[in-house]
Amino acid sequence: MAPTSPTSPTPLEIAGYTILPLSLPPLPSFPITATHHLYLRPHEPKLPTPTAPRSLFLVNIPFDSTEVHIKNLLSIQIGLPHGRIEEVKFAGSRSTAPKAQDVVAKPSHGKQGRKRKRIHEDGAIEELEGTALPATWDRELRKDRLTAVVVFVDRPSMDAAFKAVRGIRKNGTPPVWGEGSEGKVPSLGSARYINHHKLQYPNREQLLQSVNTYMSKFAAREAAQARLQTRKRQVPDDEGFITVTKGGRNGPARQEAAQELAVKQKEKQKGLEDFYRFQHREKKKEKAAELMRKFEEDKEKVRKMKERRGAFRPE
Repeated sequence: MAPTSPTSPTPLEIAGYTILPLSLPPLPSFPITATHHLYLRPHEPKLPTPTAPRSLFLVNIPFDSTEVHIKNLLSIQIGLPHGRIEEVKFAGSRSTAPKAQDVVAKPSHGKQGRKRKRIHEDGAIEELEGTALPATWDRELRKDRLTAVVVFVDRPSMDAAFKAVRGIRKNGTPPVWGEGSEGKVPSLGSARYINHHKLQYPNREQLLQSVNTYMSKFAAREAAQARLQTRKRQVPDDEGFITVTKGGRNGPARQEAAQELAVKQKEKQKGLEDFYRFQHREKKKEKAAELMRKFEEDKEKVRKMKERRGAFRPE
């Protein structure tokens, strides 16, 4: 952003971006008309998405940009009808991250990586969206990542907007930033901080509803994760392996189930008692010790019987 100067012409393009000068109206704190340069080009993300062919990529957007500002700038202010923009995605917001179903898979050309992607099944893990606490600011400012993606309803609308921007650079005057958006967005300055102070103290009903919504969705997500882990322990994957997860293959068992499992394990091991040589040797030693013990017991019995009858004396 710099003061307007007729002696410093702005180039039409730079590094593949079309430059669109924006006229910033004077403010009480800065009573000078300034020029802000916006850079835009067709959107070409690294991960192709279905909306990329009908999107524009904007760089160096003003810090007070909102969806209302961008939609008004790329429609009415450049001479196009309103309603041709589907959405505006600002960098840093959660909506800018590509969803799994929106990413277009690239051809592998017969090569498959060693790593396998683990894709969650439908409904297995639910995002905790819409469970945040009430906002304390009525309007978001762009402190960093001054980029945005403007998605149009179709490709012809995007081409018409891009062509109109280039036409303004050649023949028209720079559009005034924020013109036509008065009253549609919250005010800045002291009014912003007065409203911020009020929003820091939400009413009890609103706060309770937010907490209850969060706990309900959190419990649903925990239950979905438990079902997914149970399914992984029971169903083998494409290569025939069963995923090892926390809790064991069958999950934590109760005490009765654990005892029953121990009895079954002992029954299975009955047929394996004579499998090793040391088991044969131990068995022979145990039998020999048992015979010696019985022999000593029999000798003691005979001695006691003789003592009770007395010595034998022939007549």
